[in-house]
Amino acid sequence: MYDGYHFWGIHLIWWFVWLMFIFWIFATPYYVPFQQKKKDSPLDILKRRLASGEIKTEEYQEKKKILESDLAK
Repeated sequence: MYDGYHFWGIHLIWWFVWLMFIFWIFATPYYVPFQQKKKDSPLDILKRRLASGEIKTEEYQEKKKILESDLAK
């Protein structure tokens, strides 16, 4: 039954408030305790160091060859 702005006993504004609250709960990223993070591989770390300018391209190529030869064994 429709009585003003009331639907099933709840005012229309409260429906909006509850829907926004539920959306906020599911849409907000949150920290999960004891969640395992993916560890970076040595090659990922090497790429990040090259991108940040810590190492030069030549050093990157040398270390990449060493890593690839170790992985092939």
